[in-house]
Amino acid sequence: MPTRALVLHPDQRGADRTGRDPKLAVEEAISLAHALPGLDVVGGTVVRLPKPHPGMLFGSGKVEELRARIEAEEIDLILLDGSLSPVQQRNLEKAWKVKLLDRTGLILEIFADRAATREGVLQVELAALSYQRTRLVRAWTHLERQRGGLGFVGGPGETQIEADRRAIDEQMIKLRRQLEKVVKTRELHRAARAKVPYPVVALVGYTNAGKSTLFNRLTGAEVLAKDMLFATLDPTMRAVELAVVGNNTLDVILSDTVGFISDLPTQLVAAFRATLEEVLDADLIVHVRDISHPETKAQAQDVETILEALGVDKSVQRVEMWNKSDALDAEGAEAAANIAARRDDVYLGSALTGAGLDALLERIGTELAESMAELTLVLPFAAGRARAWLHEEGTVQSEEPGEEGTALSLRWTAKQAARFARSFPEEAKLLG
Repeated sequence: MPTRALVLHPDQRGADRTGRDPKLAVEEAISLAHALPGLDVVGGTVVRLPKPHPGMLFGSGKVEELRARIEAEEIDLILLDGSLSPVQQRNLEKAWKVKLLDRTGLILEIFADRAATREGVLQVELAALSYQRTRLVRAWTHLERQRGGLGFVGGPGETQIEADRRAIDEQMIKLRRQLEKVVKTRELHRAARAKVPYPVVALVGYTNAGKSTLFNRLTGAEVLAKDMLFATLDPTMRAVELAVVGNNTLDVILSDTVGFISDLPTQLVAAFRATLEEVLDADLIVHVRDISHPETKAQAQDVETILEALGVDKSVQRVEMWNKSDALDAEGAEAAANIAARRDDVYLGSALTGAGLDALLERIGTELAESMAELTLVLPFAAGRARAWLHEEGTVQSEEPGEEGTALSLRWTAKQAARFARSFPEEAKLLG
């Protein structure tokens, strides 16, 4: 039997820095809830909140009003689209006699349900434990009947807090050790991938912007692509051949990543840094935007904020794909086309219909072809480490020993050249 859930969005007018429409915020929260199996979302509502109450978030009158609705509609779970302190959560659960999840808890649940790779599962568990440790309340037991829940701590009582904290700490240490092993394996895979000097193109964007649909169309892959938040969680990579100037082609690696979202839990930003390493290593970033969404500008800003938090170098070339043009009305499509025409980094189109993708691919191919430099470097025989590094990176096309050293014919990306300069500053001076 599905869990009946009600979404509440606290509307703190004057305190909402994003300036977003609370009705749209409720719709996004409901979409988040629909992304989790086992829930019957009966609706959502905006709750005015002039001043947050430290003990229960809402005032006593509003708490009683909501309690009556919860009982009348036989609600089992409240999903609160915001942050709750452990005290507020505990007090509201007692007052309403239902389980309650805040935005962070809900997103953690979705990630726990979606994680497919070993690293993804471990990262979610670690993030959830970090969140759980600050609360030590039965935050997830309402879902255990449906799909087992996260199952880290089985419902602690007040007298068990210290024991539970120790148990969580021990589990976190164990998870970190397992993650270290998984990350080492991923590093080996990355090293193997680096031996084929393909530039990396990373698709990033707000969740449900259409990244996976675009990825599937460009690669012929079958990544889960649904009208659902967080349809993709674990990164997927495929090699793609692009046509460039003349009859030449260029092989690139295309990476589909987890969608970003406003107020992404800080635990997940840290936990998924390794999962998003393809973005950190990207030679070009394609920011996919749902141009038909009424808050597309705010969503784009959220993406940029998270990219900055992840430490993505601002010097990395970026282009924007304004997706879902097929969902615009005639007036909206004309306005978007006019704006895109005035910018050299924007491409309007549709991953669903394929419209506008040829121009985007041509731009990607041109940018990356220009970023691949071919040159000859004469390394002294004593520079064995630098020579080995160049071979490991797969940049050496050929080499020939001479009187003054080894002449290496190189083909590399700008990022590889920069890494070489950082690792071998003396040898890099020989590049002139």
